[in-house]
Formats: sequence, C-alpha cells, structure tokens
Amino acid sequence: MEKYDLAIIGAGAAGFSAAIKASELSGGRMRILMVSAGRLGGTCVNVGCVPSKYLIEAAKHYHLSHKTLFKGVAPRGAGLDFGLLMDSLRSFVDAMRGEKYEEVLKHYDNVELVRGRAAFTSSTTITVETDEVKRTVEFQKALIATGSSPSIPKIPGLEEVEYHTTETIWSLEKAPENILLLGGGAVGLEIGQALQRLGCNVTLVEVLDRVLPAMEPEISTALSEMLAGEGMRILTKARVVELSRHGEHGHAVVATNEGRQTVEFDTLLLGTGRIANTSGLGLEKAGVDVDVRGSIKVDKTMRTSNPRIYAAGDCVAKPLMLETLSAREGVVAASNIVEEGSASMDYLAVPLVVFTEPQVGSVGLTERQAVERYGACSCRVVELENVAKARIAGGMGLAKLVVRPDDGGVVGFHTLSPNAAEYITEAALYIKDGKTLVDIIDTVHVFPTYAEAIKLAAQAFLRPIKKMSCCVE
Repeated sequence: MEKYDLAIIGAGAAGFSAAIKASELSGGRMRILMVSAGRLGGTCVNVGCVPSKYLIEAAKHYHLSHKTLFKGVAPRGAGLDFGLLMDSLRSFVDAMRGEKYEEVLKHYDNVELVRGRAAFTSSTTITVETDEVKRTVEFQKALIATGSSPSIPKIPGLEEVEYHTTETIWSLEKAPENILLLGGGAVGLEIGQALQRLGCNVTLVEVLDRVLPAMEPEISTALSEMLAGEGMRILTKARVVELSRHGEHGHAVVATNEGRQTVEFDTLLLGTGRIANTSGLGLEKAGVDVDVRGSIKVDKTMRTSNPRIYAAGDCVAKPLMLETLSAREGVVAASNIVEEGSASMDYLAVPLVVFTEPQVGSVGLTERQAVERYGACSCRVVELENVAKARIAGGMGLAKLVVRPDDGGVVGFHTLSPNAAEYITEAALYIKDGKTLVDIIDTVHVFPTYAEAIKLAAQAFLRPIKKMSCCVE
C-alpha cells in the first residue's frame, strides 16, 4: 500500500491553495496526492467567477455603447455576435485554467495529480479509481475539497423542458429570446442582468420577498428597481409550481400573491443554490460528520470530527461560498496539517461582492445581525448622489456603515456602487483590525473616488451630509 503525507480530494481553489501552502511550509518534502474527478480549477475558473465576469464585462460594454452618459458625447451602438462572444468566453476559460492550474502544478514535484475518483475506506485510507486502475492508499493527513454542485429543485414537469444551471449556461451558442430565471441570488442576478443587457428578455422568480435576501433591505430594493429599469421582470413572493413544453417554448405556471400566471420562455436558468459534493465519499467510514444538508462540519482550524482529516471550500458548512474564501480555508487547513493550531478562520471580515451593475459589496454584520449580537446598532446610509465620482460617472447607489453603539467600532459595511469590488476590502480591513469610525475619518481618501462613500458614511455620524463641503476633513 502506497503512503502519502497528505491526500487531497479535489482540485479547485481550496485543494490547490492547500497543496501549495503545505509544499511551501514543508520545504517541498511533504509527499502529496491530489485526486481530481473534474477539470482542474473547480467551479470558479471553469463555470463560476471567470466565465460569469467575462460575460458581465462584455454585456456592460455593449450596454454602455447604446447609452448616452454625457451631453455632447453620442453613443455609437456596438454590434453583437453572441456565438462568437461565447466562443471567446470559453477560450478565455481554457487559457486561465491552463495558466493558473495546469502550469502551476509543474512547479511542485512533490504533488502527484491523479485524474479519478476517491472515497474513504477507513479513517486512514482511501481508494483511488481511474479508468485504468483502482488502488488503495494510506494517508497521514487528508483534506476534503470536493466543492459543490447546483441544487436542482423538484418542480413537476422539469424533466419535460430544457434547462440550464449556472454551470451549463456557458454552452449557449445562440442568445435566447425569453429567459426564465429561478432564484434571486448572486450568481443568478449576475448572469440574468448580463443576458438582459445582451438583448434577452429575462423574467426572474424569487420565492422570498426580495432579491439578495441576505443583504441589507435598502440594497435589495434599490438593486431591484435598477434591474427593472433595464427591463428585467422581477416576481417576488412567487414560485414555479408547474413546467411544461409547448412546441419550441416552455411554459411555467407561477404562483404569486396576485394569483397564478403563465410565463413563456425559450430557456430556463436555475439559480436555486448549491449543495456540497459529499455523496459517495464514504465519509461515514472515515468518521467525518456532516450536517442535514450534507455539508462537512469543521472547527476554526478546518479540522473535521476525524482529527486526521480536514475539509475546505464549498463542501464545508459555512455562511458563504466564495473562491477567495475557499482558498483561505485551504491555507488554514494546510497550516494546521503541517503545524497543528497554527491558524484559524475568521468569517466576520470576509468581503462579498455581487457583480451586478452597480455592484453589491458587503462585509461584516448587517444592521439586523448587529442588533441581535449587541442589543442595539448605530447605522448611517449615504446615497451615492452625494459622492462626486458617482455624480460625474452617472453611477447611482448607496452605502451603509454599521458600528457598535457603545464605542463606534466598525462591524459592517454594505454598498450598492460601481466598482464596489475595488474598495470593499478597505472596509474589511477596518473590521479585521478593530478600527472605529474615527479611524475611517482620520484616513485621507483620494478624491474623487467611489471609495469616498466609506468616509462619507463615517462622517455622517458627526453631521448631516448637506453641511459638508468636499473633503471636509
């Protein structure tokens, strides 16, 4: 039986970051086995962040080419070849996977990659099955990093209609005329808006009372209004109760507060969440506990109920599914595998961005969460029309700062803003380092920028916005 210091099941963000960190910490001496059942890079580079942001950026350029932003500057509407766009998107994905994963592995001679499936046979062994052979290996430590897959809802008639998930939508060759989008979460909204901007008619159905239900309600409401202004039809407090096919079109019966209505569509896109890829791993044989959804339970060091086995990435029970978070979890797991107790996860200061336009940036506690934790909350909301950069560029939105009521400690920041992804990390650092709103005010910011919204939100605790000049302090 072959023996390895570390066996990693999965080759996405968490698996790669763990392999790299463990290699570095051990000086390349640790013998590592990485087993991959899918394409290297996992969700993000293949069917998640990379293709979605490519499509979003292309749709943004196309959309703006038809929109007048400044008097005296006439738009020259761009043409669109949807098939060519999707070909270029897939080519870019292939290039990124090659550069960031396939080529990277060549620098780590101590990492053995096997294309196949792995399953635990005991608390210290796994079987690795490929097309050619099945073998059993023994590990000193193991990391489960198998990611997640789209959750498919049980709707009568779903098998009769052709549908896409957020993983398969990238195979489109022709732009659909009418798209029915189920789910008002981050990825669905991103893809939905991009396709809407590329000429598709999008109807979104969300079972809860607003899109992005975990975000601040002010942001959800404002974003819904902006998306509706671009032509997206949004039905909240609604659910699809039946699907059927009529010729080349699909029909969905949607139950709403105002009764049932039928929506016709060419393409159905399921954006109804994700579930952990833990089925078939033999976790019970390894003594690894999962929650009711099948996600693996871990402590702050990413260790499972089996002290030899760690887990990281979207297969773990946690509040957010993000590539950057998965990578960090992989690093924390690897650090503890090499030196137990050397690192731990902190989820409070993890920034989240929804890449709609405007973007949604969020980090830390919401107002509701702060009230639940501290019994009270101090918040300020600043409209982006008070931010000079937004007025210049025509970008609207808002920013909300959440602080502890006793000492002004920054515990949350949430924004609907162009370029939110480029400055939300600033707010994350204030939270991570225990800073107060006074520290934000005392930090000199560049003017004019969208990031000025953070400082204005802090200054709003001292005086009304209308009593402030530009760069008042």
